[in-house]
Amino acid sequence: MSKFTPDTIDRVRAAADMVEIVSAETDLKRAGGGRYMGLCPFHEERSPSFSVNATEKLYHCFGCGVGGDLFEFVMSTRNLDFPAAVENLAERYGVEVTREKEDPRAEQRRQERARLTELMDRAGSFYANFFQTAEEARKAREYLAGRGLSAEALADFEVGYAPSAWDTLLVRSQRAGFKINELERAGLAQKGRNGAHYDRFRERITFPIRDARGRAVGFGARAMRDEQGAKYINTAENELFHKSDILYGIDRARAAMAKADRAILVEGYTDVIALHQVGLTEAVGIMGTALTEQQVAQLSAVVNTVILALDADAAGQKAMLRAQEVAAGRRLEIRVAAMPEGVDPAEMVIEEGGAERFRELVEGAVDLAEFQIDLILAGVDSSSPRDRDRGLSEAAPVLASIPPGATRQELVRRVTERLQIDSSVVASRVESGEVETQVETGQSRPEPAPQRPAVLSRRERTERWMLAMCVARPDEGRQWLEKLDARHLSSPLIERTVEWLRGHLDDPATGLDPEDRELQKMIAALVARADPDLVGTGSIRRNFMELELAALEDEIAEAARAGDAGRRAELSRRRSELVEQVRKAGAEEPAG
Repeated sequence: MSKFTPDTIDRVRAAADMVEIVSAETDLKRAGGGRYMGLCPFHEERSPSFSVNATEKLYHCFGCGVGGDLFEFVMSTRNLDFPAAVENLAERYGVEVTREKEDPRAEQRRQERARLTELMDRAGSFYANFFQTAEEARKAREYLAGRGLSAEALADFEVGYAPSAWDTLLVRSQRAGFKINELERAGLAQKGRNGAHYDRFRERITFPIRDARGRAVGFGARAMRDEQGAKYINTAENELFHKSDILYGIDRARAAMAKADRAILVEGYTDVIALHQVGLTEAVGIMGTALTEQQVAQLSAVVNTVILALDADAAGQKAMLRAQEVAAGRRLEIRVAAMPEGVDPAEMVIEEGGAERFRELVEGAVDLAEFQIDLILAGVDSSSPRDRDRGLSEAAPVLASIPPGATRQELVRRVTERLQIDSSVVASRVESGEVETQVETGQSRPEPAPQRPAVLSRRERTERWMLAMCVARPDEGRQWLEKLDARHLSSPLIERTVEWLRGHLDDPATGLDPEDRELQKMIAALVARADPDLVGTGSIRRNFMELELAALEDEIAEAARAGDAGRRAELSRRRSELVEQVRKAGAEEPAG
Protein backbone atom coordinates (compact mmCIF):
# COMPACT_ATOMS: atom_id res chain seq x y z
CA MET A 1 0.00 0.00 0.00
CA SER A 2 1.24 3.50 -0.81
CA LYS A 3 2.29 5.95 1.88
CA PHE A 4 -0.02 8.57 3.31
CA THR A 5 0.77 12.12 2.32
CA PRO A 6 2.37 14.21 5.12
CA ASP A 7 -0.70 16.46 5.02
CA THR A 8 -2.95 13.49 5.82
CA ILE A 9 -0.89 12.57 8.87
CA ASP A 10 -0.88 16.17 10.08
CA ARG A 11 -4.66 16.47 9.67
CA VAL A 12 -5.27 13.22 11.55
CA ARG A 13 -2.97 14.35 14.35
CA ALA A 14 -4.75 17.71 14.55
CA ALA A 15 -8.24 16.16 14.61
CA ALA A 16 -7.59 13.42 17.16
CA ASP A 17 -8.38 13.97 20.84
CA MET A 18 -5.43 12.55 22.77
CA VAL A 19 -7.19 12.58 26.14
CA GLU A 20 -10.22 10.76 24.70
CA ILE A 21 -7.97 8.14 23.09
CA VAL A 22 -5.93 7.47 26.24
CA SER A 23 -8.96 7.60 28.54
CA ALA A 24 -10.30 4.49 26.82
CA GLU A 25 -7.37 2.61 28.40
CA THR A 26 -6.88 4.38 31.76
CA ASP A 27 -8.52 7.11 33.85
CA LEU A 28 -6.81 10.49 33.57
CA LYS A 29 -6.84 13.48 35.88
CA ARG A 30 -5.85 17.00 34.86
CA ALA A 31 -2.47 18.04 36.24
CA GLY A 32 -2.42 21.56 34.80
CA GLY A 33 -0.88 23.14 31.74
CA GLY A 34 -2.49 20.76 29.28
CA ARG A 35 -1.06 17.76 31.13
CA TYR A 36 -2.90 14.76 32.54
CA MET A 37 -1.80 11.94 34.84
CA GLY A 38 -3.05 8.40 35.34
CA LEU A 39 -2.08 4.81 36.00
CA CYS A 40 0.10 3.39 33.23
CA PRO A 41 -1.82 1.06 30.88
CA PHE A 42 1.42 -0.73 29.97
CA HIS A 43 2.49 -1.98 33.40
CA GLU A 44 0.89 -2.61 36.79
CA GLU A 45 1.29 0.25 39.28
CA ARG A 46 -0.48 1.74 42.27
CA SER A 47 0.62 5.36 42.01
CA PRO A 48 0.02 7.32 38.77
CA SER A 49 3.22 7.84 36.81
CA PHE A 50 1.73 8.01 33.31
CA SER A 51 1.79 11.54 31.83
CA VAL A 52 -0.17 12.76 28.82
CA ASN A 53 0.52 16.05 27.06
CA ALA A 54 -2.86 16.89 25.52
CA THR A 55 -1.49 19.83 23.52
CA GLU A 56 1.45 18.06 21.88
CA LYS A 57 -0.48 14.73 21.89
CA LEU A 58 2.33 12.80 23.52
CA TYR A 59 2.62 10.38 26.44
CA HIS A 60 5.37 9.15 28.74
CA CYS A 61 5.49 6.82 31.75
CA PHE A 62 8.03 7.76 34.39
CA GLY A 63 7.72 4.26 35.85
CA CYS A 64 8.43 1.93 32.93
CA GLY A 65 9.83 4.42 30.41
CA VAL A 66 7.38 3.87 27.54
CA GLY A 67 6.41 6.91 25.53
CA GLY A 68 5.46 8.23 22.13
CA ASP A 69 2.86 10.15 20.20
CA LEU A 70 -0.82 9.43 19.63
CA PHE A 71 -0.06 7.10 16.70
CA GLU A 72 2.35 5.08 18.83
CA PHE A 73 -0.25 4.83 21.60
CA VAL A 74 -2.85 3.44 19.21
CA MET A 75 -0.29 1.07 17.68
CA SER A 76 0.74 -0.25 21.11
CA THR A 77 -2.70 -0.63 22.67
CA ARG A 78 -4.42 -2.06 19.60
CA ASN A 79 -1.55 -4.03 18.07
CA LEU A 80 -1.66 -2.09 14.80
CA ASP A 81 1.06 -1.05 12.41
CA PHE A 82 1.53 2.63 11.56
CA PRO A 83 -0.67 2.75 8.41
CA ALA A 84 -3.46 0.92 10.25
CA ALA A 85 -3.24 3.35 13.18
CA VAL A 86 -3.53 6.32 10.81
CA GLU A 87 -6.53 4.75 9.08
CA ASN A 88 -8.17 3.90 12.40
CA LEU A 89 -7.87 7.46 13.70
CA ALA A 90 -8.85 9.00 10.37
CA GLU A 91 -12.06 6.98 10.32
CA ARG A 92 -12.78 7.74 13.97
CA TYR A 93 -12.40 11.52 13.56
CA GLY A 94 -13.78 11.86 10.03
CA VAL A 95 -10.54 12.81 8.29
CA GLU A 96 -10.26 12.05 4.58
CA VAL A 97 -6.98 10.28 3.83
CA THR A 98 -4.92 10.82 0.70
CA ARG A 99 -2.00 8.73 -0.45
CA GLU A 100 1.01 9.39 -2.54
CA LYS A 101 0.78 8.25 -6.15
CA GLU A 102 0.90 4.47 -6.45
CA ASP A 103 0.92 1.81 -9.14
CA PRO A 104 -2.59 1.63 -10.74
CA ARG A 105 -2.69 -2.15 -10.31
CA ALA A 106 -1.86 -1.84 -6.60
CA GLU A 107 -4.58 0.79 -6.22
CA GLN A 108 -7.06 -1.51 -7.95
CA ARG A 109 -6.18 -4.41 -5.65
CA ARG A 110 -6.59 -2.15 -2.63
CA GLN A 111 -10.03 -1.02 -3.80
CA GLU A 112 -11.11 -4.58 -4.54
CA ARG A 113 -10.04 -5.70 -1.08
CA ALA A 114 -11.91 -2.77 0.46
CA ARG A 115 -15.05 -3.89 -1.41
CA LEU A 116 -14.72 -7.42 -0.05
CA THR A 117 -14.19 -6.11 3.48
CA GLU A 118 -17.32 -3.96 3.17
CA LEU A 119 -19.24 -7.00 1.92
CA MET A 120 -18.10 -9.04 4.93
CA ASP A 121 -19.13 -6.27 7.33
CA ARG A 122 -22.57 -6.03 5.72
CA ALA A 123 -23.00 -9.80 5.93
CA GLY A 124 -22.04 -9.75 9.61
CA SER A 125 -24.55 -7.00 10.35
CA PHE A 126 -27.31 -8.88 8.52
CA TYR A 127 -26.62 -12.15 10.36
CA ALA A 128 -26.46 -10.36 13.74
CA ASN A 129 -29.76 -8.55 13.16
CA PHE A 130 -31.43 -11.78 11.99
CA PHE A 131 -30.18 -13.57 15.11
CA GLN A 132 -31.63 -10.93 17.41
CA THR A 133 -35.01 -10.45 15.72
CA ALA A 134 -36.07 -13.42 13.56
CA GLU A 135 -38.38 -16.15 14.82
CA GLU A 136 -36.32 -18.67 12.86
CA ALA A 137 -33.32 -17.83 15.07
CA ARG A 138 -35.20 -18.39 18.35
CA LYS A 139 -33.71 -21.86 18.93
CA ALA A 140 -30.25 -20.48 18.33
CA ARG A 141 -30.85 -17.73 20.90
CA GLU A 142 -32.15 -20.30 23.39
CA TYR A 143 -29.19 -22.61 22.79
CA LEU A 144 -26.62 -19.89 23.45
CA ALA A 145 -28.55 -18.56 26.45
CA GLY A 146 -28.54 -22.13 27.79
CA ARG A 147 -24.75 -22.06 27.54
CA GLY A 148 -24.76 -19.06 29.88
CA LEU A 149 -23.93 -16.43 27.26
CA SER A 150 -25.65 -13.11 27.83
CA ALA A 151 -27.42 -11.15 25.11
CA GLU A 152 -24.98 -8.29 25.74
CA ALA A 153 -21.90 -10.48 25.23
CA LEU A 154 -23.36 -12.03 22.07
CA ALA A 155 -24.17 -8.59 20.70
CA ASP A 156 -20.67 -7.35 21.54
CA PHE A 157 -19.14 -10.17 19.49
CA GLU A 158 -21.83 -9.67 16.81
CA VAL A 159 -22.91 -13.32 16.91
CA GLY A 160 -25.49 -13.93 14.20
CA TYR A 161 -27.64 -16.48 12.43
CA ALA A 162 -27.71 -17.44 8.75
CA PRO A 163 -31.27 -18.15 7.51
CA SER A 164 -32.17 -21.59 6.16
CA ALA A 165 -33.19 -20.25 2.73
CA TRP A 166 -30.70 -20.98 -0.03
CA ASP A 167 -30.07 -17.46 -1.31
CA THR A 168 -31.12 -14.86 1.27
CA LEU A 169 -27.69 -13.21 1.62
CA LEU A 170 -26.93 -13.67 -2.08
CA VAL A 171 -30.02 -11.76 -3.16
CA ARG A 172 -29.63 -9.00 -0.55
CA SER A 173 -25.99 -8.44 -1.46
CA GLN A 174 -26.75 -8.24 -5.19
CA ARG A 175 -29.46 -5.69 -4.51
CA ALA A 176 -26.85 -3.66 -2.62
CA GLY A 177 -24.66 -3.60 -5.74
CA PHE A 178 -22.26 -6.48 -5.09
CA LYS A 179 -21.48 -9.00 -7.80
CA ILE A 180 -21.67 -12.78 -7.56
CA ASN A 181 -17.94 -13.13 -8.14
CA GLU A 182 -17.33 -10.82 -5.13
CA LEU A 183 -19.54 -13.03 -2.95
CA GLU A 184 -17.56 -16.04 -4.14
CA ARG A 185 -14.21 -14.36 -3.46
CA ALA A 186 -15.37 -13.40 0.04
CA GLY A 187 -16.44 -17.00 0.74
CA LEU A 188 -20.10 -16.08 1.25
CA ALA A 189 -21.48 -17.88 -1.80
CA GLN A 190 -20.55 -20.98 -3.74
CA LYS A 191 -21.56 -22.63 -7.02
CA GLY A 192 -23.70 -25.76 -7.07
CA ARG A 193 -23.52 -28.69 -9.48
CA ASN A 194 -26.13 -27.10 -11.71
CA GLY A 195 -24.05 -23.94 -12.03
CA ALA A 196 -26.31 -21.81 -9.81
CA HIS A 197 -24.93 -19.99 -6.78
CA TYR A 198 -26.21 -20.26 -3.21
CA ASP A 199 -25.34 -19.05 0.30
CA ARG A 200 -22.45 -20.94 1.91
CA PHE A 201 -23.88 -20.49 5.42
CA ARG A 202 -27.46 -21.61 6.02
CA GLU A 203 -29.32 -22.47 9.23
CA ARG A 204 -26.23 -21.91 11.31
CA ILE A 205 -25.09 -19.67 14.17
CA THR A 206 -22.44 -17.33 12.77
CA PHE A 207 -19.36 -15.98 14.54
CA PRO A 208 -17.62 -13.13 12.68
CA ILE A 209 -13.86 -13.65 12.62
CA ARG A 210 -11.89 -10.39 12.63
CA ASP A 211 -8.24 -9.60 12.11
CA ALA A 212 -6.17 -7.58 14.56
CA ARG A 213 -7.47 -4.35 13.02
CA GLY A 214 -11.08 -5.36 13.65
CA ARG A 215 -11.94 -6.06 10.01
CA ALA A 216 -14.29 -8.99 9.33
CA VAL A 217 -12.37 -11.50 7.21
CA GLY A 218 -14.46 -14.65 7.64
CA PHE A 219 -17.07 -16.54 9.62
CA GLY A 220 -17.27 -19.62 11.76
CA ALA A 221 -20.70 -21.24 11.59
CA ARG A 222 -22.28 -23.83 13.91
CA ALA A 223 -24.97 -26.19 12.68
CA MET A 224 -28.32 -26.36 14.47
CA ARG A 225 -29.22 -29.90 13.36
CA ASP A 226 -27.28 -33.19 13.31
CA GLU A 227 -28.22 -33.78 9.66
CA GLN A 228 -26.35 -30.67 8.51
CA GLY A 229 -23.00 -32.43 8.32
CA ALA A 230 -20.02 -30.90 10.09
CA LYS A 231 -20.92 -29.21 13.38
CA TYR A 232 -18.66 -26.26 12.51
CA ILE A 233 -17.65 -24.93 9.12
CA ASN A 234 -15.53 -21.88 8.36
CA THR A 235 -15.10 -19.51 5.48
CA ALA A 236 -12.95 -21.25 2.87
CA GLU A 237 -9.38 -19.98 2.52
CA ASN A 238 -9.34 -16.93 0.27
CA GLU A 239 -7.57 -13.61 -0.23
CA LEU A 240 -9.09 -12.22 2.99
CA PHE A 241 -9.28 -15.30 5.19
CA HIS A 242 -6.29 -17.41 6.23
CA LYS A 243 -7.30 -19.39 9.29
CA SER A 244 -3.75 -20.11 10.39
CA ASP A 245 -3.03 -16.35 10.62
CA ILE A 246 -5.93 -15.41 12.88
CA LEU A 247 -6.83 -15.68 16.55
CA TYR A 248 -10.52 -15.32 17.32
CA GLY A 249 -11.19 -12.25 19.44
CA ILE A 250 -7.72 -10.73 18.95
CA ASP A 251 -9.21 -7.35 18.03
CA ARG A 252 -11.01 -7.16 21.39
CA ALA A 253 -8.36 -8.86 23.50
CA ARG A 254 -5.09 -7.19 22.47
CA ALA A 255 -5.28 -4.18 24.83
CA ALA A 256 -6.10 -6.42 27.81
CA MET A 257 -3.35 -8.83 26.72
CA ALA A 258 -0.78 -6.04 26.61
CA LYS A 259 -1.77 -4.74 30.04
CA ALA A 260 -1.79 -8.20 31.67
CA ASP A 261 1.31 -9.28 29.68
CA ARG A 262 -0.38 -12.61 29.05
CA ALA A 263 -2.86 -14.25 26.69
CA ILE A 264 -5.29 -17.01 27.64
CA LEU A 265 -5.58 -19.37 24.69
CA VAL A 266 -8.77 -21.44 24.32
CA GLU A 267 -10.26 -23.51 21.50
CA GLY A 268 -13.71 -22.30 20.57
CA TYR A 269 -15.75 -19.20 19.85
CA THR A 270 -18.07 -19.64 22.84
CA ASP A 271 -15.08 -20.19 25.14
CA VAL A 272 -13.71 -16.76 24.19
CA ILE A 273 -17.08 -15.03 24.56
CA ALA A 274 -17.76 -16.68 27.94
CA LEU A 275 -14.36 -15.64 29.33
CA HIS A 276 -14.76 -12.05 28.14
CA GLN A 277 -18.20 -12.04 29.75
CA VAL A 278 -16.66 -12.78 33.18
CA GLY A 279 -13.89 -10.21 32.77
CA LEU A 280 -11.05 -12.35 31.40
CA THR A 281 -10.73 -10.15 28.35
CA GLU A 282 -7.20 -11.32 27.47
CA ALA A 283 -8.69 -14.57 26.07
CA VAL A 284 -8.37 -15.48 22.38
CA GLY A 285 -9.28 -18.63 20.44
CA ILE A 286 -7.42 -20.89 18.02
CA MET A 287 -10.73 -22.08 16.52
CA GLY A 288 -10.09 -25.79 16.95
CA THR A 289 -6.76 -25.93 15.15
CA ALA A 290 -3.23 -26.47 16.39
CA LEU A 291 -1.37 -23.29 17.30
CA THR A 292 0.51 -21.98 14.25
CA GLU A 293 3.74 -20.04 13.84
CA GLN A 294 1.78 -17.05 12.52
CA GLN A 295 -0.44 -17.03 15.62
CA VAL A 296 2.59 -17.34 17.90
CA ALA A 297 4.17 -14.38 16.12
CA GLN A 298 1.06 -12.28 16.84
CA LEU A 299 1.09 -13.29 20.50
CA SER A 300 4.82 -12.78 21.05
CA ALA A 301 4.52 -9.25 19.66
CA VAL A 302 2.16 -8.36 22.52
CA VAL A 303 2.85 -10.61 25.52
CA ASN A 304 5.59 -12.62 27.21
CA THR A 305 3.33 -15.39 28.53
CA VAL A 306 0.69 -17.58 26.90
CA ILE A 307 -1.57 -19.71 29.09
CA LEU A 308 -3.13 -22.69 27.32
CA ALA A 309 -6.61 -23.57 28.59
CA LEU A 310 -7.47 -26.20 26.02
CA ASP A 311 -9.68 -29.26 26.38
CA ALA A 312 -8.11 -32.16 28.28
CA ASP A 313 -8.81 -34.63 25.47
CA ALA A 314 -6.18 -36.09 23.14
CA ALA A 315 -6.63 -33.30 20.58
CA GLY A 316 -6.17 -30.63 23.22
CA GLN A 317 -3.06 -32.30 24.59
CA LYS A 318 -1.61 -32.59 21.11
CA ALA A 319 -2.30 -28.89 20.51
CA MET A 320 -0.47 -28.01 23.72
CA LEU A 321 2.61 -29.97 22.74
CA ARG A 322 2.47 -28.46 19.26
CA ALA A 323 2.60 -25.04 20.94
CA GLN A 324 6.01 -25.90 22.34
CA GLU A 325 7.32 -26.70 18.86
CA VAL A 326 6.09 -23.54 17.15
CA ALA A 327 7.22 -21.32 20.04
CA ALA A 328 10.77 -22.71 19.95
CA GLY A 329 13.28 -19.92 19.45
CA ARG A 330 10.83 -17.20 20.56
CA ARG A 331 11.09 -15.56 23.94
CA LEU A 332 7.60 -16.66 24.90
CA GLU A 333 6.72 -18.55 28.06
CA ILE A 334 4.08 -21.25 27.51
CA ARG A 335 2.09 -22.38 30.54
CA VAL A 336 -0.85 -24.76 30.92
CA ALA A 337 -4.05 -24.31 32.94
CA ALA A 338 -5.04 -27.97 33.27
CA MET A 339 -8.76 -28.21 32.48
CA PRO A 340 -10.85 -31.01 34.04
CA GLU A 341 -11.54 -33.82 31.58
CA GLY A 342 -14.73 -33.32 29.59
CA VAL A 343 -15.16 -29.64 30.60
CA ASP A 344 -14.37 -26.64 28.45
CA PRO A 345 -13.88 -23.06 29.73
CA ALA A 346 -17.35 -21.92 28.61
CA GLU A 347 -18.96 -24.74 30.58
CA MET A 348 -16.86 -24.13 33.66
CA VAL A 349 -17.40 -20.39 34.05
CA ILE A 350 -21.21 -20.56 33.90
CA GLU A 351 -21.36 -22.87 36.92
CA GLU A 352 -21.73 -21.35 40.36
CA GLY A 353 -18.23 -20.34 41.42
CA GLY A 354 -16.88 -21.57 38.09
CA ALA A 355 -15.39 -18.27 37.04
CA GLU A 356 -13.32 -18.13 40.22
CA ARG A 357 -12.21 -21.76 39.78
CA PHE A 358 -11.11 -20.98 36.24
CA ARG A 359 -9.14 -17.95 37.45
CA GLU A 360 -7.40 -20.19 40.00
CA LEU A 361 -6.45 -22.60 37.22
CA VAL A 362 -5.03 -19.71 35.20
CA GLU A 363 -3.09 -18.27 38.13
CA GLY A 364 -1.78 -21.74 38.99
CA ALA A 365 -0.86 -22.62 35.41
CA VAL A 366 2.22 -24.84 35.19
CA ASP A 367 5.12 -24.62 32.78
CA LEU A 368 4.46 -26.53 29.57
CA ALA A 369 7.45 -28.80 30.23
CA GLU A 370 6.02 -29.75 33.63
CA PHE A 371 2.66 -30.49 32.03
CA GLN A 372 4.38 -32.60 29.38
CA ILE A 373 6.31 -34.61 31.99
CA ASP A 374 3.13 -35.28 34.00
CA LEU A 375 1.37 -36.32 30.79
CA ILE A 376 4.16 -38.78 29.93
CA LEU A 377 4.22 -40.24 33.43
CA ALA A 378 0.44 -40.64 33.54
CA GLY A 379 0.64 -42.88 30.48
CA VAL A 380 3.29 -45.24 31.86
CA ASP A 381 2.47 -48.74 33.13
CA SER A 382 4.78 -48.83 36.16
CA SER A 383 4.52 -52.64 36.35
CA SER A 384 6.21 -53.00 32.96
CA PRO A 385 10.01 -52.40 32.82
CA ARG A 386 9.76 -51.90 29.06
CA ASP A 387 7.05 -49.25 29.47
CA ARG A 388 9.11 -47.50 32.16
CA ASP A 389 12.04 -47.40 29.75
CA ARG A 390 9.74 -45.89 27.12
CA GLY A 391 8.63 -43.26 29.62
CA LEU A 392 12.24 -42.36 30.39
CA SER A 393 13.04 -42.06 26.67
CA GLU A 394 10.16 -39.63 26.22
CA ALA A 395 10.85 -37.65 29.40
CA ALA A 396 14.64 -37.22 29.02
CA PRO A 397 14.60 -34.76 26.06
CA VAL A 398 11.89 -32.69 27.79
CA LEU A 399 13.98 -32.50 30.96
CA ALA A 400 17.07 -31.63 28.91
CA SER A 401 15.24 -28.64 27.40
CA ILE A 402 14.76 -27.10 30.88
CA PRO A 403 17.61 -24.89 32.20
CA PRO A 404 19.42 -26.40 35.22
CA GLY A 405 17.76 -25.33 38.45
CA ALA A 406 15.00 -26.10 40.90
CA THR A 407 12.36 -26.82 38.25
CA ARG A 408 14.47 -29.40 36.48
CA GLN A 409 15.53 -30.94 39.81
CA GLU A 410 11.89 -31.33 40.91
CA LEU A 411 10.83 -32.92 37.61
CA VAL A 412 13.79 -35.31 37.66
CA ARG A 413 12.66 -36.36 41.14
CA ARG A 414 9.13 -37.03 39.84
CA VAL A 415 10.43 -39.12 36.96
CA THR A 416 12.75 -41.07 39.26
CA GLU A 417 9.99 -41.90 41.74
CA ARG A 418 7.24 -42.65 39.20
CA LEU A 419 9.40 -44.84 36.96
CA GLN A 420 11.28 -46.46 39.86
CA ILE A 421 14.60 -45.83 38.12
CA ASP A 422 17.81 -44.84 39.88
CA SER A 423 18.35 -41.07 39.84
CA SER A 424 21.86 -41.45 38.35
CA VAL A 425 20.36 -43.23 35.32
CA VAL A 426 17.82 -40.45 34.82
CA ALA A 427 20.51 -37.76 35.21
CA SER A 428 22.73 -39.52 32.67
CA ARG A 429 19.93 -39.64 30.09
CA VAL A 430 19.11 -35.98 30.69
CA GLU A 431 22.73 -34.96 30.23
CA SER A 432 22.89 -36.93 26.97
CA GLY A 433 19.76 -35.17 25.75
CA GLU A 434 21.22 -31.80 26.79
CA VAL A 435 24.35 -32.41 24.69
CA GLU A 436 22.23 -33.40 21.69
CA THR A 437 20.16 -30.23 22.07
CA GLN A 438 23.29 -28.07 22.21
CA VAL A 439 24.66 -29.69 19.05
CA GLU A 440 21.38 -29.20 17.19
CA THR A 441 20.76 -25.61 18.25
CA GLY A 442 24.28 -24.32 18.84
CA GLN A 443 23.17 -22.93 22.22
CA SER A 444 24.45 -23.89 25.65
CA ARG A 445 21.04 -23.38 27.26
CA PRO A 446 17.65 -21.85 26.40
CA GLU A 447 17.60 -18.09 26.80
CA PRO A 448 15.20 -16.85 29.46
CA ALA A 449 12.31 -14.69 28.38
CA PRO A 450 13.09 -11.00 28.89
CA GLN A 451 11.03 -8.88 31.20
CA ARG A 452 9.11 -6.06 29.56
CA PRO A 453 9.40 -3.18 29.57
CA ALA A 454 13.20 -3.18 29.56
CA VAL A 455 14.90 -1.44 32.48
CA LEU A 456 17.08 1.47 31.39
CA SER A 457 20.63 1.71 32.69
CA ARG A 458 21.69 4.70 34.79
CA ARG A 459 23.55 6.07 31.79
CA GLU A 460 20.48 5.79 29.55
CA ARG A 461 18.29 7.46 32.17
CA THR A 462 20.85 10.26 32.55
CA GLU A 463 21.15 11.00 28.84
CA ARG A 464 17.37 10.94 28.28
CA TRP A 465 16.73 13.21 31.25
CA MET A 466 19.41 15.60 30.02
CA LEU A 467 17.86 15.75 26.54
CA ALA A 468 14.38 16.28 28.03
CA MET A 469 15.77 19.20 30.06
CA CYS A 470 17.35 20.67 26.91
CA VAL A 471 13.90 20.54 25.27
CA ALA A 472 12.33 22.17 28.33
CA ARG A 473 14.99 24.93 28.47
CA PRO A 474 16.14 25.36 24.84
CA ASP A 475 18.09 28.59 25.42
CA GLU A 476 20.30 26.87 27.97
CA GLY A 477 20.13 23.44 26.35
CA ARG A 478 21.70 24.43 23.01
CA GLN A 479 25.18 24.91 24.40
CA TRP A 480 25.14 21.51 26.09
CA LEU A 481 23.82 19.71 23.00
CA GLU A 482 26.81 21.05 21.07
CA LYS A 483 29.18 19.58 23.65
CA LEU A 484 27.76 16.05 23.27
CA ASP A 485 29.47 13.62 20.93
CA ALA A 486 29.36 9.86 20.25
CA ARG A 487 31.58 9.02 23.24
CA HIS A 488 28.92 10.36 25.61
CA LEU A 489 25.98 8.50 24.07
CA SER A 490 24.83 4.92 24.47
CA SER A 491 23.30 4.09 21.09
CA PRO A 492 22.97 5.18 17.45
CA LEU A 493 19.35 6.16 18.16
CA ILE A 494 20.43 8.62 20.86
CA GLU A 495 23.08 10.01 18.49
CA ARG A 496 20.35 10.60 15.85
CA THR A 497 18.15 12.17 18.51
CA VAL A 498 20.87 14.63 19.52
CA GLU A 499 21.51 15.51 15.87
CA TRP A 500 17.79 16.19 15.34
CA LEU A 501 17.47 18.30 18.48
CA ARG A 502 20.42 20.49 17.48
CA GLY A 503 18.45 21.71 14.47
CA HIS A 504 14.90 21.56 15.88
CA LEU A 505 15.13 22.32 19.60
CA ASP A 506 12.41 24.99 19.58
CA ASP A 507 9.82 22.61 18.08
CA PRO A 508 11.32 19.09 18.06
CA ALA A 509 8.07 17.20 17.35
CA THR A 510 7.42 18.99 14.05
CA GLY A 511 8.83 17.85 10.72
CA LEU A 512 9.84 14.32 11.70
CA ASP A 513 9.70 11.61 9.06
CA PRO A 514 6.47 9.70 9.89
CA GLU A 515 8.11 6.46 8.74
CA ASP A 516 10.96 6.81 11.25
CA ARG A 517 9.04 5.42 14.20
CA GLU A 518 12.15 4.97 16.37
CA LEU A 519 13.03 8.64 16.28
CA GLN A 520 9.35 9.64 16.54
CA LYS A 521 8.96 7.61 19.74
CA MET A 522 12.14 9.00 21.30
CA ILE A 523 11.32 12.64 20.52
CA ALA A 524 7.75 12.17 21.72
CA ALA A 525 8.96 10.72 25.02
CA LEU A 526 11.39 13.59 25.54
CA VAL A 527 8.78 16.26 24.75
CA ALA A 528 6.23 14.56 27.00
CA ARG A 529 8.76 14.60 29.85
CA ALA A 530 10.04 18.14 29.25
CA ASP A 531 8.83 20.46 32.00
CA PRO A 532 10.67 23.75 32.72
CA ASP A 533 9.53 23.65 36.34
CA LEU A 534 11.48 20.41 36.89
CA VAL A 535 14.79 21.84 35.63
CA GLY A 536 16.80 23.21 38.54
CA THR A 537 19.77 25.56 38.38
CA GLY A 538 22.75 23.68 37.01
CA SER A 539 20.75 20.47 36.33
CA ILE A 540 21.69 20.24 32.65
CA ARG A 541 25.36 20.90 33.45
CA ARG A 542 25.39 18.22 36.12
CA ASN A 543 23.82 15.64 33.80
CA PHE A 544 26.42 16.49 31.15
CA MET A 545 29.17 15.88 33.69
CA GLU A 546 27.58 12.51 34.57
CA LEU A 547 27.76 11.53 30.89
CA GLU A 548 31.35 12.77 30.71
CA LEU A 549 32.14 10.51 33.69
CA ALA A 550 30.55 7.55 31.89
CA ALA A 551 32.64 8.31 28.78
CA LEU A 552 35.81 8.45 30.90
CA GLU A 553 34.93 5.08 32.47
CA ASP A 554 34.69 3.60 28.95
CA GLU A 555 38.07 5.08 27.99
CA ILE A 556 39.72 3.83 31.20
CA ALA A 557 38.41 0.31 30.53
CA GLU A 558 39.70 0.48 26.95
CA ALA A 559 43.14 1.63 28.15
CA ALA A 560 43.23 -1.27 30.62
CA ARG A 561 42.41 -3.77 27.87
CA ALA A 562 45.15 -2.28 25.69
CA GLY A 563 47.68 -2.44 28.54
CA ASP A 564 48.33 1.34 28.30
CA ALA A 565 49.17 2.13 31.93
CA GLY A 566 50.15 5.77 31.25
CA ARG A 567 46.90 6.66 29.53
CA ARG A 568 44.92 4.79 32.17
CA ALA A 569 46.58 6.82 34.94
CA GLU A 570 45.94 10.12 33.14
CA LEU A 571 42.27 9.26 32.55
CA SER A 572 41.87 8.18 36.18
CA ARG A 573 43.27 11.53 37.32
CA ARG A 574 40.77 13.38 35.10
CA ARG A 575 37.99 11.19 36.46
CA SER A 576 38.88 12.06 40.05
CA GLU A 577 38.80 15.77 39.22
CA LEU A 578 35.42 15.42 37.53
CA VAL A 579 33.96 13.47 40.43
CA GLU A 580 34.91 16.35 42.71
CA GLN A 581 33.30 18.84 40.29
CA VAL A 582 30.09 16.84 40.27
CA ARG A 583 30.08 16.77 44.05
CA LYS A 584 30.45 20.53 44.21
CA ALA A 585 27.95 21.25 41.43
CA GLY A 586 25.09 21.44 43.93
CA ALA A 587 22.42 20.79 41.31
CA GLU A 588 18.91 21.14 42.62
CA GLU A 589 17.70 18.01 40.84
CA PRO A 590 19.41 14.60 40.66
CA ALA A 591 20.07 12.88 37.39
CA GLY A 592 16.85 11.32 36.04
